[in-house]
Amino acid sequence: MDPKRLSSSSQQQVRLRIKRTKREWRPLEDRSCTDLPWFLLFTVFCVGMGSICGFTIATGGAARLVFGYDSYGNTCGQRNEPIEGVRLSGLDHTDRKFVFFLDPCNIDIVQRKIRSLALCVSLCPPEKMESYQDLKRFAMLNGSELCSYELAGHKYPGLPERFSRCPKLPVPPSKPLPVFNRCTPVDISCYAKFAEAVVTFVGDHSVLHRLIAGVAASKEIIIGLCVLALFLSMILMLIIRYISAVLVWILTSLVVLGCLAGTSVLWWLYIDHRLYGNATSSHLREELREEGAELRDSGQALLVYAAAATVFTVILLLLMLFMRKRVALTIALFHVAGKVFLHLPLLALQPFVTFLALLLFWSYWVLVLLFLGTSGNPEPNEETALTEFRLTGPLQYLTWYHAVGLIWITEFILACQQMTVAGAVVTYYFTRDKNRLPVTPILSSVLRLVRYHLGTVAKGAFIITLVKIPRLFLMYIHNQLRGKENACARCLLKTCICCLWCLEKCLNYLNQNAYAATAINSTSFCTSARDAFVILVENALRVATINAIGDFVLFLGKVLIVTCTAFCGVVLLNAQRSYAEWLLPLVIVCLFSFLVAHCFLSVFEIVVDVLFLCFAIDTKYNDGTPGREFFMDKALMEFVESSRRLERVAKSGRSRVKEAVSGGAEMKPMAPGTSSA
Repeated sequence: MDPKRLSSSSQQQVRLRIKRTKREWRPLEDRSCTDLPWFLLFTVFCVGMGSICGFTIATGGAARLVFGYDSYGNTCGQRNEPIEGVRLSGLDHTDRKFVFFLDPCNIDIVQRKIRSLALCVSLCPPEKMESYQDLKRFAMLNGSELCSYELAGHKYPGLPERFSRCPKLPVPPSKPLPVFNRCTPVDISCYAKFAEAVVTFVGDHSVLHRLIAGVAASKEIIIGLCVLALFLSMILMLIIRYISAVLVWILTSLVVLGCLAGTSVLWWLYIDHRLYGNATSSHLREELREEGAELRDSGQALLVYAAAATVFTVILLLLMLFMRKRVALTIALFHVAGKVFLHLPLLALQPFVTFLALLLFWSYWVLVLLFLGTSGNPEPNEETALTEFRLTGPLQYLTWYHAVGLIWITEFILACQQMTVAGAVVTYYFTRDKNRLPVTPILSSVLRLVRYHLGTVAKGAFIITLVKIPRLFLMYIHNQLRGKENACARCLLKTCICCLWCLEKCLNYLNQNAYAATAINSTSFCTSARDAFVILVENALRVATINAIGDFVLFLGKVLIVTCTAFCGVVLLNAQRSYAEWLLPLVIVCLFSFLVAHCFLSVFEIVVDVLFLCFAIDTKYNDGTPGREFFMDKALMEFVESSRRLERVAKSGRSRVKEAVSGGAEMKPMAPGTSSA
């Protein structure tokens, strides 16, 4: 075979291989599943979460939680099997459907349990009972015996066991809880001790009652103000593109002026101390020496502070000078992000969908956790002699598995939101004719996510989980050892927690950009993260500017929404003269408005970050020439054109300087007498 022909064919194969592996960086129509093993692993994990719920239902934990059980291990409202070693177990409680506590006020705050004998009764006492004769009369008339099962109802007043086996007098009136069938006292003053432990700042119970009454009386206003916060958040996302330029430049000016003013004040204090402090310092020294105190050199401290402030101000001014063009990029991205919400209005519904998904999952998780608390084998408590159900052996690790599921699935839901928003924004950016956008880009992005990229989202969420679990574990240790550990251990724990928190934030940002890269190229998580990281490193200064200025502008937007809602709340609540306490309703409204603003503006922040990644890719692989036209919006195009004009002016200025320098260099070797020769 001809070696030349062989070499040419191998070169063609190399070219084809390079062509196939070259990154196109535009949304692909023909997609493939990414990170399929991680999707299978996540599916198996979710099946395990469901199996825990099935286990609690099969072993009776769910029934014991819903129907309740007495202190002898009998489930109320059904026929029970006897438990070995537990007396009074295996009773038929078909007619006894409610759980009654003999001393409902005996609450263990640490274990969050009622340390009282519990019985299954057929009727909760609707009226107050002040004597054992009342207990006897209630048992004879209604057939509901409120003392232990071995005591006969007609003998209550004369039995010696009545002091330990009957309810503590007086018995408060109670009503059954809906669904959970527990007899609960009507008067909540019984739980004053528990309320004091939860609300530690309330010393007077009347204050707590007045606050609760204020919330109940102003519930319509609270709901109206919460709706107002939702409306303001949606309006702000639409108009922020018009006010972003003003906010950014006002913010920049205030920061610069604040640094200059602070530095000037420090230098003025230092000069004033040098000029006028020496006259009084000798008198002060004598007084301090008489008292035996040590005199500190405040002048030297002021000098250090002023010098540090000067260095910081100079660095800040230099950064502002060199990054002024990147500030203009932040403004342009905010402008385009506002247009995205106009073309993709369903983006505004993403916080609602995500919140609903999280609420449903968290409700399920808490319910299964309660099921686990009433599952397991019956064991008598040595302190209280009451029967409790506990998981023993390998089953006790089900709670840890359930806890890991809380973190991983929560991060998975949040990552699905990021991938959905990224897919819709990528489709918007890389569509030249915006009139030819899909009818529902959000739904198309959701379908692509479900069909191709659930494994990528599961892998990214698992990485965040691996970082978050050690941080939460260290926070738990820090809280448990509070007041017991030494200063070195406390500092080490806080340092580790802070480092893990910073790592988690960095990985969150990288994951978000990796999801955007996956939405563009349909690549796996690691490949997308690597490609996105390279783009971000090449535009590090732009990334820093956008994150610093953009995040602060969005924070100002959150403060604006909270302030407007709080102002309306003060006006409305104060106008109602019947409301004695409106502080707690106002706090609830402010917290809710900040949460709503954070959810909505977080979606806006995701849109800005994805737009920047698309812009960086667009400027790297396209230059505006035929065949390599830009995909970007008009506002970003104007920024690119202005940047190019500035670069051309700078290049022409440098070329003129070089020509002048080269001309002087050519004239320099000429001797003074050569012209006369």
